[in-house]
Amino acid sequence: MTDDELQTLIEDATADYAMGDSDSALAKLTRATTAAPVSFEAWHALAEVNFSLRRLDAALAAGERAHALQPSDLFINTTLSRIWMERGDKTKAEHFGAQAKIGSWKDQLKNPEQQAGGIK
Repeated sequence: MTDDELQTLIEDATADYAMGDSDSALAKLTRATTAAPVSFEAWHALAEVNFSLRRLDAALAAGERAHALQPSDLFINTTLSRIWMERGDKTKAEHFGAQAKIGSWKDQLKNPEQQAGGIK
């Protein structure tokens, strides 16, 4: 599977989920993660869809795979924080929430012009 095909598959899965076809979305994301097990985007999307469907074990498994690929990503840390909060583990939720906040601060330091509304 090419990178473009993978991206299209992830986008199609996201559209399927948005249109209410969760089974198709999950099937496409499973296909994406099987074909490209190092695709952060596929694992993260799979985590989000499973989380939205309240499939917390599957969401956590996919989220942990995404996190292993990009541990400093703001969004996967936020996703894991939400999953752990729903699972009732406030300590782990706070850990990942803090990691997300640190990532946000780092991004602000790297891109200060964005924080000032584009004014340099």
